[in-house]
Amino acid sequence: NDKKSPGTRPEDEAEGKPIQREKWASKLDFILSVAGGFVGLGNVWRFPYLCYKNGGGAFLIPYTIFLFGGGLPVFFLEVALGQFTSEGGITCWEKLCPIFTGIGYASIVIVSLLNVYYIVILAWGLYYLFQCFQPELPWAKCNQPWNTDRCVEDTVRKNKTLMLTANITNFTSPVIEFWERNVLSISSGIDDVGSLKWDLALCLLAVWVVCFFCIWKGVKSTGKVVYITATFPFVMLIVLLVRGVTLPGASEGIKFYLYPDLSRLQDPEVWIDAGTQIFFSYAICLGAMTSLGSYNKYKYNCYRDCLLLGALNSGTSFVSGFAIFSVLGFMAQEQGVDIADVAESGPGLAFIAYPKAVSMMPMPTFWAILFFIMLLLLGLDSQFVEVEGQITSLVDLYPSILRMGYRREIFIAVMCFISYLLGLSMVTNGGMYVFQLFDYYAASGVCLLWVAFFECVAVAWVYGANNFYDAIEDMIGYRPNRWMKWSWTFITPVLCAVSVLQPHILTTCSTAQHCPWISNKPLSHIYLLRVPSTVMCCHHNSERDFQRLARVFKNKLTSWHTHDLNQRWANYGTRAEANPSSPW
Repeated sequence: NDKKSPGTRPEDEAEGKPIQREKWASKLDFILSVAGGFVGLGNVWRFPYLCYKNGGGAFLIPYTIFLFGGGLPVFFLEVALGQFTSEGGITCWEKLCPIFTGIGYASIVIVSLLNVYYIVILAWGLYYLFQCFQPELPWAKCNQPWNTDRCVEDTVRKNKTLMLTANITNFTSPVIEFWERNVLSISSGIDDVGSLKWDLALCLLAVWVVCFFCIWKGVKSTGKVVYITATFPFVMLIVLLVRGVTLPGASEGIKFYLYPDLSRLQDPEVWIDAGTQIFFSYAICLGAMTSLGSYNKYKYNCYRDCLLLGALNSGTSFVSGFAIFSVLGFMAQEQGVDIADVAESGPGLAFIAYPKAVSMMPMPTFWAILFFIMLLLLGLDSQFVEVEGQITSLVDLYPSILRMGYRREIFIAVMCFISYLLGLSMVTNGGMYVFQLFDYYAASGVCLLWVAFFECVAVAWVYGANNFYDAIEDMIGYRPNRWMKWSWTFITPVLCAVSVLQPHILTTCSTAQHCPWISNKPLSHIYLLRVPSTVMCCHHNSERDFQRLARVFKNKLTSWHTHDLNQRWANYGTRAEANPSSPW
């Protein structure tokens, strides 16, 4: 009655056979897992604001260029690579192009840091959800213990006589004071860390426990959890969309969201925002999509589903803008201000603008609960998919050790606990500043673009785009559109290189005033050096890897049409010894 971890079979252990890799129970498991992984908070709180900020409908031009020139090709590359090798984000590169295994290590560093701070957003959301179960939303009025004398409710702020006799800069709203003084208890700067917020620490622990139980049994459990976490947010988003467009002032909000300003396309920052948003929203360059693809059956048509999932992801971002800006238009009309004064991005939208808007609606508690449940589910499946990608990549490095018995479950628990301890620094009085530093630098657009550049170079120029197309044809039965090959070879590397080298991407973040001892450019340059430095550290003593790379340059792929991957690599070793001049 001894239970084994996913992928471990007692007969394999007894006979000393290689541990068998588990597979998705159904195609829908994979589709929902990927959808849950990249349809997350960025689709709801970042894309609509970027669209408004960068020229409305005109922003869709650079967004579409980066979508077809970078996002979709790299997304398909990672899923196909995982399916082809049946390996996670590190060992897939060891098999395909060993000298570029550093790409996998860079991805793991990025996703590990991302997992530490991304889940803090869920802790904030859970805290807000608990606060909703009160007779009155605590951020609606200025009658709470944390409110100051400067707190003024919106009904008072609309009084023109008061506005004429007082300086409006002296006032704050109850929703801002709830966020800053109650939720965060924010300090004066990062040098004033303050004490731990135990209520937020418990919320953080709760979401980590949920995340652990979503993935602790591998893709068999993950594939079932996403039936809820990946579908409910879409239902709630549709409900909020219908409610939003029926509010007074919604049309003005939508107009601000989509009104095209073509002059904004001359600003390089608009193009950088488009590229960064694409790479963030598709969860690429993190190893997660490669890990999810590695659980596919070898003959699975990943090309078809990647195109459908890409349409779903970008379509969700676009539709979210209507749901968000219709509500912001309503709020602007209620307050008698311009929409530009209420439009927010990131935490400002989720924890200030939208809660303030729902407090003005009929049945505010119901809509607040609905919004924060959607927020939690959107973030939760993205979180545990990224953690699953991290765990898969690390377990695949040491399969004989970490897949035996309950070691995988124990390893997941240890990784989650370590990440929780690191995240405690972000639920202190000065934790918001730490969070912003992670947000700007830990998984910035520079990092993702840099990793994507090397992924395309490794596949298209070192391994060979035609060779990879041969492998894909063997898996799905036909060759994908040549656009993918052109993108891997030329378009995506050029887009990534131009974006990385733009000086605007290294501008000082808004937190610099709180941390003057940190220079942003050296930090950004450290990330730029992460991939090549990791490559050299991993391979400078590995003569066999360099010999294999040289053979790849000299010879063409000849016999990768064996479905058993273990046998394929065993055959590779035999052929290499028998014929050193042949790469395979």
